[in-house]
Amino acid sequence: MTTINIGINDADRQAVADGLKHLLADSYTLYLQTHNFHWNVTGPQFRELHLMFEEHYTELALAVDEIAERIRTLGVYAPGTYAQLAALSSIQQDDQIPEASAMVAILTEGHESVVRTCRKVLATAQQADDESSAALISDRMRLHEKTAWMLRALQPSR
Repeated sequence: MTTINIGINDADRQAVADGLKHLLADSYTLYLQTHNFHWNVTGPQFRELHLMFEEHYTELALAVDEIAERIRTLGVYAPGTYAQLAALSSIQQDDQIPEASAMVAILTEGHESVVRTCRKVLATAQQADDESSAALISDRMRLHEKTAWMLRALQPSR
């Protein structure tokens, strides 16, 4: 492979890519969880949630590709197996199928978890002066914050 000279030193490129691997893992895990809930939601809000979950997992499917391609742009291999992604993800999975309101709460926490991961990786990208990764991460963070807000709006007041 030829040398990568995009104005970011090797150590910083690796650090940003390592952070992006965690963002990829969280995003992919949330994608799987959302798709699972799309397939298995029941109850009075079935249609609304079924369609909303489909919108969310479709957006996440595009996002994981964009994140993985940014990792590759930095010259690092992207994790691509369930085992690799599960080891890197901060989102916990449960094999049970919860009722619809619990699905909404679980997905809210999942989106908030991705936001927290974005904040960590954003700091690394900013320190590396990696504007391209920072822009990607910032866009992802904004989207997950908005999605979490919309999901919270479906839940009863606490």
